[in-house]
Amino acid sequence: MWVFIFLYILSLYSQASVTENSTQMYYAKLIIDRSAIENISSMLNFYVTDNKVNIEKVTMTTKCENNSNGNKTCECEPGHKWSDDVRLQGVDCNEKNCTLSAVSNSTCTLNTTVEIRGTFNMGGTGYSDCLTDKSSQSYISCHGKLLRQMKTQYSKIRGFDSLAIIKFSVGSIIVDFTMKIVSDVSSGELFNKSTNLTKELEGKMTLETKGIVNLEITKKSVPYDNSTAVTCKTERELKVQPQWNLKREDGEFLITNGSISTVEIKQKESKVTILSVNELWQGEYICLFVENEGQITINHKANDTLDVCLKPKIDISADPAFPLCKTDSSVFIVIVKCEITNSTEKYNVSWPDGVTTRPLTTENGKQVYSAQKVVGCDKTKVNSSSDSPEVYCDFTNECNQHQSKSMTVNVIYPGEKYCSAEGEWGNTKAGFTAEIKCKDKAGTRKRKCSYGDNDKEGIWGEEVSQCVEQDLAKVLEIAQVSDIGLGILATNAAIVFERFVMVTKTSKLPGFANINASVKVLSTMDGKLNTSVITNESAIENFLFSSSHLLNKSLEGSWTKDGTDNSTLSMAEKFMLSVENLIKISNMTAENRKENLQVNVCNSTNCNISLFNVTVFLPGAVNVKAAAFKQLDKYLPHNDNKTEVNSIIVSTTAENQQVITLDFDMIKERPRNFKLICVYWDPNHHEFSSAGCRWEGPSKEGRCVCNHLSSFALLLSKEPLEVPGITTLTYVALSVSVLSLVLTLLIELIVWSDVVKTSTLYLRHTAHVNICLCLLIGNLCFLASSSNPESISDLWCRTSAVLKHFCYLAMFFWTLCLSATLLHQAVFLFHKVSKANYLRFSLVVGYAIPLIIVFVTFLTCNGGAEGEYYSRKTCWLVYGGLFKGTFYTFVIPVGAIVFINVFSMLVVIMKLINHHSEIHQKTDISPEKEKAAAKIVVRTIIMLTPIFGVTWIFGFAILIFDLTSGPAAYAFEYIFTILNGFQGFFILLNTFFGDKMTREALLKYIKKKAPASRVSESTSKSETTWKK
Repeated sequence: MWVFIFLYILSLYSQASVTENSTQMYYAKLIIDRSAIENISSMLNFYVTDNKVNIEKVTMTTKCENNSNGNKTCECEPGHKWSDDVRLQGVDCNEKNCTLSAVSNSTCTLNTTVEIRGTFNMGGTGYSDCLTDKSSQSYISCHGKLLRQMKTQYSKIRGFDSLAIIKFSVGSIIVDFTMKIVSDVSSGELFNKSTNLTKELEGKMTLETKGIVNLEITKKSVPYDNSTAVTCKTERELKVQPQWNLKREDGEFLITNGSISTVEIKQKESKVTILSVNELWQGEYICLFVENEGQITINHKANDTLDVCLKPKIDISADPAFPLCKTDSSVFIVIVKCEITNSTEKYNVSWPDGVTTRPLTTENGKQVYSAQKVVGCDKTKVNSSSDSPEVYCDFTNECNQHQSKSMTVNVIYPGEKYCSAEGEWGNTKAGFTAEIKCKDKAGTRKRKCSYGDNDKEGIWGEEVSQCVEQDLAKVLEIAQVSDIGLGILATNAAIVFERFVMVTKTSKLPGFANINASVKVLSTMDGKLNTSVITNESAIENFLFSSSHLLNKSLEGSWTKDGTDNSTLSMAEKFMLSVENLIKISNMTAENRKENLQVNVCNSTNCNISLFNVTVFLPGAVNVKAAAFKQLDKYLPHNDNKTEVNSIIVSTTAENQQVITLDFDMIKERPRNFKLICVYWDPNHHEFSSAGCRWEGPSKEGRCVCNHLSSFALLLSKEPLEVPGITTLTYVALSVSVLSLVLTLLIELIVWSDVVKTSTLYLRHTAHVNICLCLLIGNLCFLASSSNPESISDLWCRTSAVLKHFCYLAMFFWTLCLSATLLHQAVFLFHKVSKANYLRFSLVVGYAIPLIIVFVTFLTCNGGAEGEYYSRKTCWLVYGGLFKGTFYTFVIPVGAIVFINVFSMLVVIMKLINHHSEIHQKTDISPEKEKAAAKIVVRTIIMLTPIFGVTWIFGFAILIFDLTSGPAAYAFEYIFTILNGFQGFFILLNTFFGDKMTREALLKYIKKKAPASRVSESTSKSETTWKK
C-alpha cells in the first residue's frame, strides 16, 4: 500500500551584508510504500548546489492513505496538528486525524506554529503607487518592492514560512498582511523586526498573533446550569495580564470576576470558571494579551467557541382556556400552545397521551409548539387519562435535560357558575382568573371571576394590568445580570442607567406594573452596587433624573398597590431606600436639582443645606449628602389613623453620626392645639418612628431635632389635644350657670319695682338683665350644639353658630354700656343721664352693633357657608390661624371691650381710693376703718369682674398659649373654663348676696308671700345671719 508523506524543509540563507540569516520553509510530498516508512524516516536529507543556502532540518509532518471513496485519511506526526482552516474543510477532523479530498495538499503544522495578521500604517508617500489599479505595472512594482522589504526583516525570524500582502487602503497608506512562522517565536523578536520596519518606512503597526496563546475549552456542549472552565496557556511568560472577552451575536463582553464567573491568573496560565452556564455564556471566548512598545502593538490572541445546551422559558396557554359545557355529552377540541423564544437549540418536545401535535410555527419572534386535546364535558370521567384536563409540554435538549410546563384546562361543567364573555375576556369559571397577554408589552392582564350570590352568575372583578413597556423590561433584565461577570460592573451600571433614562424620557410609564418594574431597576442596581462607588457623572445624572420622573404628579395613581405584590417592603419604601443608598455611594461634589428630587452635598464643618424650602443643619458632620423627595410622603405606608404626613421626605447620610436639625416647610398649616410629631423611617419595622427625634414646639413649628441620620418627615395629628376632664367641667359649669342666670332674671323680675328707684339704679339693672339674658341664650345654644355637633342638622348647627355669635357679642356690648355708665358716674358726679337717652344708647350699642357685625360676617362668608363662616365640627366660628377666619370678628370686639371695661374698673377703684385718702387727710381713721375701706375695694373688684366679663382675659391667654406649649396652656384652659363657665353663677352671687338693696327687696317679697309665724321666724334668722 502506498502512503503519502508530507515534509517541511527549513533552509537558511546566508547573507554576507548582515549578521543575521534569513530562513524559509519548503514543503515536499513523497509517495512510498508503507513498509518503507521506518527506513526512510532516518534517511531524510536533501542536498543543494547553492552555497548560500543551507538545509538545516527536514521533518515529517503528515501521513496519508487513500480511501476507496476518492478521499484520503491523514494523520499528524507527533508535535503537529491540523490548522483550524483545514479542520473546517475536512470531514470528521480533530487535531490529529482528518479526512480530506484525495487531491488536497494540506499538511499538518507544528504545534508551535504562529499565524500573524498585521496592519501597517505607513506615514510616507514612497508607496503611493500601491493604491493604484492592481493590474498596473506601477502597482505590481510597488507591491513587490514592499513585500521584499518586509520579508527582509521578518525572514530573519527562525521558522519564517510565508508573508503575503492582502490589500492596500487609504488613510495615509494602510497595508493589511498575513505571516506564518512555524517555530516558537518570542514577542521580543516580533517587536525587534517590526520596529526596524516602522523606522525604515515611518509608520506604526498592529499585529495579532494566533498560536503563541492557546485555549483549552470543552468541545462538547455544556449542560444548562452546569459549571465549566476555559483555560488560556502560553509557552512563554508574557509581561502583561490577559484580557478575557466573550463574543456573542449581540456584542462583545469583557469577562471579569462576578457572581457567576471568576478569573484566575497564574504564571503562563489564566482560567475563567463559570459556575452556572446559560444562554448568556454561549459564544466565542477570546483570550487576549496586549503588548505595546513604541509604535508597535501586538495582540496575542486565542479564541474558541463554547456551546451550551439551552433550556427554554415556556409560556403555556389553552384556547379556549375555560371550555363552556352546555350538556354532559358535549365535546371540545382545545388547542394547547407552548411558546418559547427563538433558539438555535434543537428540542425534542413531548406531550401527554391523547394529544395530537401540530406543526411548529413562529409568531412575533417566538417558536410556537402546539397540540390539540379533546376535552369531554362528563365530569364523572375526568379521572381517566384521556379525559384528564391536565396538559403539559416537555422540552428535552441535546444534553438530555428536561424543561416542562403544565396547566389545567378548567372546564365549566353544566350547572357551574361562570362569568360570561365580555369584550376581550372569554368565558371564565367562577373562582379563577382569566389572563390575556399584553399587546406590544411584556406581562399579562388579569381579571378575576368571583362567585355570585345565590344562583346568580359569577361576577367580573376589575382588570389588573401587569403590562410593562418592552424597553423597560429589557432594562430590568440587563440590571439583573449586570454583576454576573460579563463586563465591568461600573460600566454595566452606567449602561443600565443610560437606557433607563431613555425609557423614562420616551415613555410616561403609566400604571402600577411600570412603576414597580422601574423601582425594581433601582433596587436591583442598589443591591449590585452596594459595595461600589459610582464615579460616572452621567450615570449619577441619569438615575437621579429617572428617580425624579417616577415622582411626577401625573403618575400618582400608578403608585397604588394592586395586591399582586406580596413583598414585605412596600414599593415606595424600596424606592426610597434604593435611591438613598445610590446617592450615598455616588461620588457627588455639587448639588443636583430635579423637578421632584433634590440632592445636595456638604463637606464643611457646619453644614447648612436647603432642599425644597427644607433646611438641614448638621454641625461637625463629614461628607454629608441630603436628598428631598416630593410626592413620596403620599406613597409610604402609614397605618396610624391618628396622624398624617405633613411634609416632604428628607433623607440624610454622613460618614459620622451627628445630631441633625431640620426645618420643614409644612404641606398644610398646623391648626391650633394639633400636635406635630418628628419621625424617621424605621427600615426594620417598615414604618415611621419617633425614637430619637423631638419636636421643638409651636414657637418653632417646623423644626425637628434628631440624634441619628435617616429619612425624616413631620407628622400632624388628625385630632387636637384634649384637656383631661375639660368637657365634663364645661358642661357642669354651664349647667350651673344657666340655672343661676334663670334664678338671677327671676330675682330681677321680683325686686324690679323695689330696686329701680333712681336713674342710676335703672341703668345698672337694665344692663344686668340684658347681660344675663344674652349670656343665658348663648350658653343654652352652646349646650344644645356642642355635645355632639356631627349628629345635629346643618341648619341647626349654622343657626346655633349665628345665635352664639350674636348673643355673646351682645353680652359684651351690654357690659360696655354698663362700664360706660359707671365710668360716667365716677368722672362726672353731678351730670345725670335720662333713662330714655340711656336706653336708646344701650339698645344701639348692645344689640344693633352686634347685629351688624354678625350680619356682615354672615353675608361675606358666602351666606354663612360651612367652612367659611362656621365649623361643622364645633358649630362655632372658623379659626384659620393668626387673624384668619370668622373667629376674629368675635375676638377683636371682645378684646376691645374687655380692655375698656378693665380701664373703667380701674377708674372706679382709683376713685374709691382717692375718696378714702381725702377722708383720711381730714380725719383720723382707725385700723378697723382702714380694713373696711380695703374690703370695699376688693368687693368692688369681685362684683365688677364677672359683670364686665373681665375673666375672658384668660381666653386671650388660651389664644397665645397653644396646648402643645406645655402645662401653662392646660392651666389657662382650666382657669378660663372655671371662671367663664361659672360666670352666670358669679353674677347671681353678686346680684343677690353682693347687693344689699336687692337682698332686702327679695326678703321683703318673701315676707309678703309667707305665713306670719314663719315670716317672723324667717326674718329673725335672716337678720341674725346678716349681722354675723
